[in-house]
Amino acid sequence: MSTRPRKPGPATPAPGKLALPELLEMKRRGDKIVMVTAYDAPGARLADAAGIDLILVGDTAAMVVLGHDSTVPVTMDEMLFLTRSVARAAKRPLIVGDMPFGTYEASDDDAVHNAVRFVKEGGADVVKLEGAGPSLSRVRAIAGAGIGIMGHVGLTPQSATVLGGFKAQGRTADQARQLYEDALALERAGCFAIVLEAVPAAVAERVTEALTVPTIGIGAGAATDGQVLVYHDLLGLYQGRAPRFVKRYADLATEIRDALERYAADVRERRFPEEQHTYSIPDEELADFEAELAAENVQR
Repeated sequence: MSTRPRKPGPATPAPGKLALPELLEMKRRGDKIVMVTAYDAPGARLADAAGIDLILVGDTAAMVVLGHDSTVPVTMDEMLFLTRSVARAAKRPLIVGDMPFGTYEASDDDAVHNAVRFVKEGGADVVKLEGAGPSLSRVRAIAGAGIGIMGHVGLTPQSATVLGGFKAQGRTADQARQLYEDALALERAGCFAIVLEAVPAAVAERVTEALTVPTIGIGAGAATDGQVLVYHDLLGLYQGRAPRFVKRYADLATEIRDALERYAADVRERRFPEEQHTYSIPDEELADFEAELAAENVQR
């Protein structure tokens, strides 16, 4: 038998609900953290079965589920409805409730109130909000209330108009420095992890090295501690234009459309349902039923 040490393979997800200290340990070990969005029970079950670490019930639901052109219109009640569906179905992944636009900007009290709703009514384990600056006070308040909070810097879709549209951030020295400082400030304010979106890979690497909490990248290169993609993007379900950073692992939209077309054709050509898809009634019961109908018709 060889005495050479084995090369370690991918980390096997442990049973039971993932806890925040485990994320810090994963960063320390260099194990990549995997996050994906989900918006309903079927998607959450599949993500859980695939060994996903965190499920983000993202405000992207506004676009990929509810048909809006941006993430801004989705409401708190809609997000709670979606979060409950996910929380009921996923057992191991940490459920992250994405605080929608308008639920934390006004005051610390609003932020804490809505974060509590995500946990108490939605079943989320933790919450996420976008930005730094004014958001730092909200982060401190939410963390102070005993709720885990994930930060998000770089491209922040809720404020994309202010940023000049959906485009990469941190591409000048000044922008990169500001992003770096924002990430550090979010960590100091109490974030347990920080999403870096649409950020140059080299900048994301420097931020990741500077932080003690994990970074989750989306369009931020391979050096972040983890990655996140939108469920509908990676599975090829979203029919809109996908961002540059998306890798499609399936083309389910084509497969689903093909299945629906075949179903419609079978119905119209009377090929569906077949006998195997129908229920029967015993001959004697059918005879009694038809006799009753015949008697009623005679009386009429």
